[in-house]
Amino acid sequence: MSGNLGGWTGLIVLVVVLLLFGAPKLPALAKSLGQSLKIFKSEVRPTDSKDQEESSSKSKDQDSSSA
Repeated sequence: MSGNLGGWTGLIVLVVVLLLFGAPKLPALAKSLGQSLKIFKSEVRPTDSKDQEESSSKSKDQDSSSA
C-alpha cells in the first residue's frame, strides 16, 4: 500500500496539512515533532546498549563456563 505513494500524493498530503494546520502553526508543529523524536531516541538508545552489554556478558559467562 505504501508503494502507491508518489509525487502527486505527497503534494496532495502537503496541501491538506497546510489547510488543516495553517502556515503559521507549521513551525511549532515541526518543532514539537522534532523534540518528541529526540526524546524517543534518547529513551530507546540506553535500552539498546543495555541489551548489548547483557548479551556480551552472557557470552563471556558461557565462554568461561565451557572452558
